[in-house]
Amino acid sequence: MDLRDILGIEYPIIQGGMANIGTAEFASAVSNAGGLGQISSGGFSCDALRETVRKTKELTDKPFGFNIMLMHPQADEIAQMVIEEGVKIITTGAGNPGKYIPAWKEAGITVLPVIPSVGIARRMEKAGADALIVEGTEAGGHIGELTTMALTPQVIDAVSIPVVAAGGIATGRQLLAAFALGACGVQIGTALLTADECPIHENYKNAIIEAKDTDTTVTGRIGGVPVRILKNKMAREYLKREKEGAGREELEEFTLGSLRKAVYDGDTSNGSLMAGQVAGLVSERKPVAEILKALMTDCETAFKNLNANLKF
Repeated sequence: MDLRDILGIEYPIIQGGMANIGTAEFASAVSNAGGLGQISSGGFSCDALRETVRKTKELTDKPFGFNIMLMHPQADEIAQMVIEEGVKIITTGAGNPGKYIPAWKEAGITVLPVIPSVGIARRMEKAGADALIVEGTEAGGHIGELTTMALTPQVIDAVSIPVVAAGGIATGRQLLAAFALGACGVQIGTALLTADECPIHENYKNAIIEAKDTDTTVTGRIGGVPVRILKNKMAREYLKREKEGAGREELEEFTLGSLRKAVYDGDTSNGSLMAGQVAGLVSERKPVAEILKALMTDCETAFKNLNANLKF
């Protein structure tokens, strides 16, 4: 099944639920451009998110999603709020949404959990998920261990519901690869960070544009909370303290507010510049509409080239 049919969108592309970034303005811009824009719960209170949902409805008449970070201290309230506000599409991350799914399904909501393994994929299918977003370790932000190339086909073979590929996708060639693996669509994040409509600070955008292939690292692996970010002063100090045996509380205090420093203040030294390994492929600013259209056009070109050149 095609993601466009599942979600009622023009392009089979979902905007990742990036904390502090998925505002009403940004989500509606992605939806108006043909993808599925998403409001992100990370970094905002339940009351603020209720207003964001209402604002998004004013800015677009297209489908949009709502990403719930299940580690959010108000997760229970947010899970109920999206029902009250008539949200139609929910994605989840950083936890198990099983206890919320029955109420969401009763409200007619389409549910797509983000998952990092086959085992969790099976559990989410049994819990009633409509589709799965399979995120590989190439992605920015909170990650699992398996790569998109390895994880996606294994999940597809293990479940009967549609699968969306995420992590390491920023070009039409990578979009085509996701389809070849059996995915019904993709979720992208890093590729949208330099969009004109993306609300992050210009310094953050410049850091993405200037990034090379080896410029991301993963903090928190030792403590069990891996996060992929661009290498900077904060990342180096975090990794040093982590290797020295610093406890989780000390490390959490060390990174407190670091994402906001990056997004709002443009602090590229001490901020958490979350980005995926494809940052090295993102080299210019463009409107969201141009980014999405280029992905589809380049995917079509890559497909034609493959048909012309591949022989068995």
